[in-house]
Amino acid sequence: MIPGKLEITIKINQLPQAKTVENGWQQFDIDCDRRIISVTVKPKVWKKLTDAQASYPQWVGAIAGKLGQETENRFVLEEPNIQVFERKPKPEAIATAGAA
Repeated sequence: MIPGKLEITIKINQLPQAKTVENGWQQFDIDCDRRIISVTVKPKVWKKLTDAQASYPQWVGAIAGKLGQETENRFVLEEPNIQVFERKPKPEAIATAGAA
């Protein structure tokens, strides 16, 4: 058997409802097919999501991290990192909207 590393990537397209915990860190939960993942991020990382919400009409956020401790009804995502991308409409969707 060889050692491996388990990482999880969660994709979102809406700003989660977050609560502020110590030192300005933000904590929020994500429902992934009825499995609740609890995420706590630094203010700098949270800013990526709020900037995307303010700057782009459509966006996608990819939250990656390690599967952490399991609690009563959820998992904790350890060492989360967020990447945000602008989501552009597909060309056929634009053409269909223009023809209507």
